[in-house]
Amino acid sequence: MRMLDGRKIVVASHNKGKLAEIAGLIGPFGFEAKSAAEYGLPEPEETGTTFEENAYIKAFAAASATGLPALSDDSGLVVDALGGAPGVYTADWAETGNGRDFAMAMRKVEHLLQEERATTPDRRAGRFVSVICLAWPDGHAEYFRGQVEGTLVWPPRGEKGFGFDPVFLPDGFERTFGEMSVEEKQGIDAPLSHRARAFDLFRRAMLEKA
Repeated sequence: MRMLDGRKIVVASHNKGKLAEIAGLIGPFGFEAKSAAEYGLPEPEETGTTFEENAYIKAFAAASATGLPALSDDSGLVVDALGGAPGVYTADWAETGNGRDFAMAMRKVEHLLQEERATTPDRRAGRFVSVICLAWPDGHAEYFRGQVEGTLVWPPRGEKGFGFDPVFLPDGFERTFGEMSVEEKQGIDAPLSHRARAFDLFRRAMLEKA
């Protein structure tokens, strides 16, 4: 595994919330994070068919343009009864042409599950997946994958999360991600969310040893 030899990382995202989240994660270890937007970089087209491929596309584009290691993540919902959909196209399922509507996307998933007669919990299994990619300007990359297994429920429950959180019930819990606080999902000692688990792997491998 290649280790970081500098203290600057580019966050390959134009999302201010994601930048703040990552900056807060790496700041205590003496690392500085700036976003691709701060460098004036365009968002590359995500043409991959896996979470790893799309995470790499974003990270390598930022790394090659800035000459610095770049971090990105790609995440989504994988539903077994739908052949793994929406998967890497999770965000696309919410696109309306005028922003994203995840209430619409959740209805679409439920409609397709009903078409597949997936009406019992054992037929409604799925998982949230998050892949973090740390890429260098020479093309080298390290990957950190976090995922959490669960069941798709209906109707949606909770308003604390975002995306598909209100219909995702993680295994072993009685509340959906939409009913859980950010602190619960990002627990330091036992991360629950897919993104928190991926970041925990990244932190242990790349930050604590740097």
